[in-house]
Amino acid sequence: MLEKMIETLKQNPRRIVFTEGCDARIQTAASRLHKEGFLTPVLIGVPEEVTAAAKAAGIDIDGIEIVDINTFPDFEKMVATMVELRRGKMDEATCRANLKKSNYFGTMYVKMGYADALLGGATYSTADTVRPALQLVKCKPGHKIVTSCFILHRPKADGSEEIYAMGDCAINIDPTDDELVEIAQGTAETARVFGMEPRVAMLSYSSKGSGKGESVDKVRSATAKLQALHPDYDVDGEFQFDCAFVPEVAALKAPDSKVAGHANVFIFPEINAGNIAYKMAQRFGGFEAIGPVMAGLNAPINDLSRGCNADEVYKMAIITAALK
Repeated sequence: MLEKMIETLKQNPRRIVFTEGCDARIQTAASRLHKEGFLTPVLIGVPEEVTAAAKAAGIDIDGIEIVDINTFPDFEKMVATMVELRRGKMDEATCRANLKKSNYFGTMYVKMGYADALLGGATYSTADTVRPALQLVKCKPGHKIVTSCFILHRPKADGSEEIYAMGDCAINIDPTDDELVEIAQGTAETARVFGMEPRVAMLSYSSKGSGKGESVDKVRSATAKLQALHPDYDVDGEFQFDCAFVPEVAALKAPDSKVAGHANVFIFPEINAGNIAYKMAQRFGGFEAIGPVMAGLNAPINDLSRGCNADEVYKMAIITAALK
């Protein structure tokens, strides 16, 4: 699944900064990336502490760049840039204090072009990844929110694979119809990074008018807006999940739809449904859940689960660096 991304990165060298340089999972993934050579890892931390932690864990990080916040030569330039970005919202003392934290420092490190991408959150919350990203890197033109999705992947017995995208399962709690539009756009963009041609199903407890209510109206409105905005890929709804996924059910409930029964991108009306659904697919269906993969920011920045392992860090680093 990652082979095409790796080939892309070989042709377009990138640097990715890890905000938690002393973490053994981060170090293990960074060591692997450094040895394979298609992506340059950078660790944030006090060099003596990072190398001591690696030595204690038996991890080879020789040759990997370590950036020390306390001795970074352009720190004052970084402070001045952040003061300008946060003018009227943070004074210099607050900016300086925040930049002593690895999540803010790492985000500014990307903002100022020292690295192309950031991966963090192995030891802190999603909010602590998203907040500095919104404040400093900010949203892409035309985007008002950061969105996220999970990629669900499962190999098949014949050697092929199943791959789906589900959003938003991690960030936006109860999105409006316009926010659902952004969630669908971000999820479709991410699906394309994974080599998928998006067929987007807007999910509900209703299929094409079979149910009523504010939630149904919201999904129906978002679907209409998406169809107007994106003739470049198929979008339809509102669908119950079986209508979106099972061709026989789709033939009964939405016989004229190009998406029904064939969807590979699933957009949920709110976070409860999305979070429950992807975890059920993961635990009941044996899918690997990769993410959350964030979209809508001006630079590739992603958040790790605090329960992640080194292999997940490695994969998320590749995915993050491959994002546009």
